[in-house]
Amino acid sequence: MPALPPLIAVIGPVEPELLTAWVAHYRALGIERFLLAFHFPEHTDPEQRHQVQAACRENGIVPALVSCGPWHEHTNPRLRDALRERAGTGWHLLADSDELHTYPAPLPEVIAAAEESGTGTVGGLMLDRVTADGSLTGWTPQQGLDAAYPLGAFLTHHLLRGDPRKIVLAHSSVPVASGNHRAEGHRPANRQPVVVHHFKWRHGVRQDVEHRARHSADGTWKSASPARLAEAQRLLDHLRRHDGRIDVASPRLDFRPVSLATVPPWWADEASRLVAAWRPPAGQNEPGSMISSPSPTGASNRS
Repeated sequence: MPALPPLIAVIGPVEPELLTAWVAHYRALGIERFLLAFHFPEHTDPEQRHQVQAACRENGIVPALVSCGPWHEHTNPRLRDALRERAGTGWHLLADSDELHTYPAPLPEVIAAAEESGTGTVGGLMLDRVTADGSLTGWTPQQGLDAAYPLGAFLTHHLLRGDPRKIVLAHSSVPVASGNHRAEGHRPANRQPVVVHHFKWRHGVRQDVEHRARHSADGTWKSASPARLAEAQRLLDHLRRHDGRIDVASPRLDFRPVSLATVPPWWADEASRLVAAWRPPAGQNEPGSMISSPSPTGASNRS
């Protein structure tokens, strides 16, 4: 069986409790090596920056890279690729700090199947997790992420019209696009995508998205695609229409109870269909691709 890969991630100014829960989740999957970079946008409170880096060290991980400044679209990929270079030859596990993977089989078996397929990748799909009433609230370690955000749906796909696909494992020989959404020429062969539990919709996310929209619109944070600004605007419009909450009663969004412990019984069919059918919205290129007239959109990712 293949050796377990290092986990590679670029971390923003998240709450220390989230970083601790994230590390614990992947250690439970058998991951031992963490190659992490921190990037802090210019408005980050210095104490918040200190706390999350301290939490990293308390978890026995020394950050490989730390940077500060505007969060351009190229910021995350450059840091991530520098980490991948340090990781060396072999498989790499890719996960933002608000993404907790649930695999259908032990990791060595998943990687062995990917090696047999020859694609050099394993694909996942984001399952967006929210509170029972859709409010953007915080959580405590005693409560846990699973209990605090018990509902899941394809929010990124249905509401934001963003790319919900993720490359969760990639061989070092395979370049991965911005946001880990795809690997050109290396379409994952796994029929059932890995569940990427996406715990983005927490306390503070509205403010972060407002920062993204503002800096994207004025060109402070650069991007080659209009997608990120459009997604931020769709979320803010939705929150304005629903008193600051995500509409968990919406039939279109179709929120259902889910858990990190199991793959939902409906997942294999519904998620596989979504991955097979997903295309960018009309007039929008694939994420990470260039367009002829760059629009000033941001790349903040409050992970």
